[in-house]
Amino acid sequence: MSAPVIERGKLPQAVWALGFVSLFMDFSSELVHSLLPIFMTGVLGASMVAVGLVEGFAEAAAAVLKVFSGVLSDRTGRRKPLVVLGYGLAALSKPLFPLASSIGLVFGARVMDRIGKGIRGAPRDALIADVTPAPLRGAAYGLRQALDSLGAVLGPLAAVGLMLLLASDIRAVLWLAGVPALVAVGILVLAVREPQAHAASSAPRSVSFAGLGSLGARYWAIVALGAVLTLARFSEAFLVLRAQDLGLSAAWAPLVMATMAATYALLSYPAGLAADRGHRRALLVWGFAALIAADLILAGAASIGALFAGVLLWGAHMGLTQGLLSALVADACPDRLRGTAFGLFHLVSGAALLAASVIAGALWQSFGPAYTFAAGAAFTAAALAGLLLAARR
Repeated sequence: MSAPVIERGKLPQAVWALGFVSLFMDFSSELVHSLLPIFMTGVLGASMVAVGLVEGFAEAAAAVLKVFSGVLSDRTGRRKPLVVLGYGLAALSKPLFPLASSIGLVFGARVMDRIGKGIRGAPRDALIADVTPAPLRGAAYGLRQALDSLGAVLGPLAAVGLMLLLASDIRAVLWLAGVPALVAVGILVLAVREPQAHAASSAPRSVSFAGLGSLGARYWAIVALGAVLTLARFSEAFLVLRAQDLGLSAAWAPLVMATMAATYALLSYPAGLAADRGHRRALLVWGFAALIAADLILAGAASIGALFAGVLLWGAHMGLTQGLLSALVADACPDRLRGTAFGLFHLVSGAALLAASVIAGALWQSFGPAYTFAAGAAFTAAALAGLLLAARR
């Protein structure tokens, strides 16, 4: 007899706990991130190219570390210690932002924050797969992403409220970002447990880069797909700068990130359920289409209303694709190489984000924001055409 629907659909407690860890850490990170582009350009006098370099290099550093932390978690059979280390480093980086008097310290703090993300990312994603039955993985990754994105809504909203309350004193607002980060670390330490079989197997496993050939063609096709999507979607910092370019004040600019994250949060879990029900190709196609529409609207935007329409579609793209990609990676790799597989996936995506963000900054500085977003739309359209052609063949 089949299990009752309520039992089949019940997600493990560890998935919920990791989701709330993500919520509070993203609350903290997005409170900072929603103000950081304005802080760098308005307070510290950084150029657009510098913004692109800081954002792209920070994400690339995170991606490189995800490979090594993923391999290490596979070799030791332990995920949680690396996850705790990663979230702990991110929490320690938060006080460095308000202390910065130059772009160099902002760069160092941003890289430290992303190093923490790099250390925790692959082991955390692998841990979710470890504790979740295969038929529920789309929902599990969708739930974690939805809670993560809810934190990304609350962080910018808190930034708006604090900027208004503290007379737009960015440094004073940035000091408060450490509080939700500490809450995240506390939940992780107290509420997340590794599965017994996984934790009991503490003897080192034989895992190395030499065995990557066993990941298979399907896995590498998913890696290539993730890289193409990331090349077409540069750092969200440029959304905030586009808002400022259209006249939105520094106090209200974090609403851009909140709007994007709200759409992301609302769509992530339903998209995960749809992925579990076999609609993965449709989700990818609609995700590409949403990003094309977002870029075109943002390229031609002449009002705040048009800006927010583009931002909503950008968030829709994220909600439709990001949890799906994690579920695809988890399903395409052997259990013993799960951490390594997630690490390599994030490495390639991070390198693509570095390239995309630097190119976006250079286009903005040389030709203006319209060219930046128009180029993103053109690349995404080409990628969508390639995806549809590959699907037909």
